[in-house]
Amino acid sequence: MLRRAALRVTRPRVAVLAAVHDRPHADTDSIIGAVREDLGEVSHQAVYDVLRALTAASLVRRIQPTGSVARYESRVGDNHHHVVCRSCGAIADVDCAHGSAPCLTASDDHGFAIDEAEVVYWGRCPDCSTASST
Repeated sequence: MLRRAALRVTRPRVAVLAAVHDRPHADTDSIIGAVREDLGEVSHQAVYDVLRALTAASLVRRIQPTGSVARYESRVGDNHHHVVCRSCGAIADVDCAHGSAPCLTASDDHGFAIDEAEVVYWGRCPDCSTASST
């Protein structure tokens, strides 16, 4: 993966990529913790630099729902969306509702060549819904 993206294969890059694959929608602190479990001491800056390089190479995707810290996922190359719990902040992937990427047809594209749409659904996850109704 790294070589195909013209990135050198380094232990920190492999560790960060594995952490993102194993922890969908993880925040940076969670990724740093996972990388430290794997490699031992690694600086925050090193992980931030790797995440920036992996995002630029489209190997990971950075998302940041309103009111949340940045999170990273390995699901790239499609136009999926997210559902976010207003109570606990849990995030899950949501495929486009109709066929292949219908959200890319804007009512008025203002001349833009649209290649991605960002839709975030908000609500309460099953656990929070159950807790608030009891």
